[in-house]
Amino acid sequence: MTLLCLFALMFQAGLTATAQQPLAADPAAEAIEQDGLSRTIARGASLERERRWIEAVRHYEQASREFPDSRHLYQRLVISRLHYDVNRRYTDKSFVASAHSMSVSQALDLYSEVLANLDTHYVETVDWSRILLHGTAALEIALTEDRFVQDALPGKDLGMLHEFQQTIHRRIADRPSANRFDLRATVAFVAELARQDIGISPTTVVLEYVSGAISTLDPYTRLLSGDQLDDMFSNIEGNFVGLGIELETDENSLKILSVIPGGPAEEAGLQPGERIVRVEQAETHLSDPEIAADLLRGPEHTYVSITLQNRQGERRDLRIQRRRVEVPCVENVHIVDPATRIGYLRLTNFQKTTTRDIERALWSLHRQGMRALVLDVRGNPGGLLSAAVEVADRFLSNGRIVTTRGRNSRENFDYVAHRPNTWDVPLAVLIDSDSASASEIFAGAISDSRRGILIGERSYGKGSVQGIFRMQTAKFGLCLTTAKFYSPKGTAISQNGVMPDVKVESPYIAARPNDRGQMTLDHEDLVLQEAIEKLSSGNNLISQRTP
Repeated sequence: MTLLCLFALMFQAGLTATAQQPLAADPAAEAIEQDGLSRTIARGASLERERRWIEAVRHYEQASREFPDSRHLYQRLVISRLHYDVNRRYTDKSFVASAHSMSVSQALDLYSEVLANLDTHYVETVDWSRILLHGTAALEIALTEDRFVQDALPGKDLGMLHEFQQTIHRRIADRPSANRFDLRATVAFVAELARQDIGISPTTVVLEYVSGAISTLDPYTRLLSGDQLDDMFSNIEGNFVGLGIELETDENSLKILSVIPGGPAEEAGLQPGERIVRVEQAETHLSDPEIAADLLRGPEHTYVSITLQNRQGERRDLRIQRRRVEVPCVENVHIVDPATRIGYLRLTNFQKTTTRDIERALWSLHRQGMRALVLDVRGNPGGLLSAAVEVADRFLSNGRIVTTRGRNSRENFDYVAHRPNTWDVPLAVLIDSDSASASEIFAGAISDSRRGILIGERSYGKGSVQGIFRMQTAKFGLCLTTAKFYSPKGTAISQNGVMPDVKVESPYIAARPNDRGQMTLDHEDLVLQEAIEKLSSGNNLISQRTP
């Protein structure tokens, strides 16, 4: 299964780009940049001291984009991500159940299977010593986190744990790490040492090596627990078990962006703009809101207890049943400017149903007399590569759409437009800094082919393709980066993103709640209004780009 990114942009950061150096250094500019880097490092250190790991990850992700040559920022990002990951794993019931039920031989077989997939499919040549180093770091960091210790080592002497943690690297320093077979032997050795020295389950130790080995390769490669694997395929299919809401996390709560019609949340009276401030025992202002969001998931027909807060600050407690919900990927379809018959639709992700759903929306707008179209992919994190190609093919009659290149030649493809009877209406595509992956494939194809105008902000710059691999050893999955993609003109999307033709920023998106929890109207969306103006004026930029 080939996809690009289905989840909110949690770990999307550029870590490998090299800044282009000027021919002559400017001392004053260098001093300003160094001062900015120092402030950035100090801010990150403060977040780490307060153990605000998700905020630290986001901070270092952004900082790594601004200072791509800073090795220190890269190291702090890796460490913060490892802290965040272990806390999230040990609130995942399916991961914890696996840690308790798997034998050490099963865990080692899972480790071997993961390493074999890296060896065969990963986009870059694997550095086995680095894989071992990051696995050991994951175990070291886990031993400092309360959630891990309470589950794996309840009641153990913390001094003993600290002593073991401090000596792991030294005790394996002389062991070989030339290939994946060496790594399995070393991890088995560490697991037995840990059992003898601190009484921890060897399976738990091996799973930390599994997680650490892959979670630091790049921002998108990660281990999927059983529940996460199920969620991934449910999202690809366009349905999932849950409440039927789209959320945005902030520092202290979960903001409801939209409520899916006919779902449990709508039936319970949840409204866009309201905030979830408690899920079960997790108060969002006391713990990571992302972890609270994880607790909303669960088996079909089970119930979850939440507390909602409305715009006036009033709270109410609800108990809502989780059910299977069909997720629409096209929303807010309407004629946005009746005078010029400009249609509008928002594409929220690229899933299996996207091609069908967007075709229905286009025909609906056509029947209403559509003469031009605004297609909005702001905030769209991506999805299936095939869906992005098919949507682009609806608007391009010929030419290249996207190129993928991987270490494995089987990942090398040139996708071209070939569909007759394309939609030839004048087109404006809205993008922002959260438009990523499949959204960037679509926007890049439209821009490079001069088929339409791009309005908004530079897109995220997530230019890699992931494959989803089901593990045979146990119910785990591997979301693995297998290739990088390039726009029709050969531009690497990674790190660069897609640039708009007209740069416009808007704090709000039409039909989404603003900071006060009120729904944004079309005329309050500055990016949308700019698109309407450009399409309705028949401006030269538009006329140049239409076929």
